[in-house]
This record gives sequence, C-alpha cells and structure tokens, in this order.
Amino acid sequence: MHRSPEEEAEIRSAFAGVVNLSPKELKAWLETPESRKVGMVRRGETESVGRQSARRILAIKAKAVDDLTDADYAHMKKVIGYCRRHLAQRPWGDITDTRWRWSLMNWGHDPLRGRKDP
Repeated sequence: MHRSPEEEAEIRSAFAGVVNLSPKELKAWLETPESRKVGMVRRGETESVGRQSARRILAIKAKAVDDLTDADYAHMKKVIGYCRRHLAQRPWGDITDTRWRWSLMNWGHDPLRGRKDP
C-alpha cells in the first residue's frame, strides 16, 4: 500500500497519542493477572487479541521510523481505531479496577494517565 509521507506521519502521531504506556510499562502490565483476565481469545489461540496487539505495539515502538512496514502501519491504524471506539464507551464511575480499563491497557492505553486528581 502506498501512503504519502504526510499520511504516515499522521498515523504515527495518532498512534503516539493513544499509546500512552511506555514499552517498560506495557511489558510490566502484560505480566499482571488483570491483563490475562480480559479480551477475546480466538479459537485455537492461547492469548487474547489485545495481548497479541500489545506485543505488536512493543515491536513497532522498538523500530526506527524508516523500518516500519505496511503491516506495522496497518496495526497502528487498528490500535488507533480500537482505542477511540473503546474510549467512546467509557462506563460511569470509578474505572480504576475495571475490565474496560484493563482491556484498553492491553492495547497500550491507560485512560487514567494524565487525569488530574484533587
């Protein structure tokens, strides 16, 4: 697929905007029981789609911009779309220990990040 340099820059920027966990934080999150409790597991697979996505996110973040492939850009767009859709479905009340938040964190986004507590 051919994208302009501007389109690629827009995708990278949007991806950086929704993936607000550092690689170190995302790796640590994947080690938690909560990370394993959420997400859809496809037939014949042992890990949820979100956890598989997290591993792809880590691989993408480890690459230089010039080394990103069409598949990497496609995954970045998938992550952007998932996070935006999921964020639009935010439940009421405290989301700290919710499956909704945990699922987003498997996709590299912590909705509590940047929140201003009194």
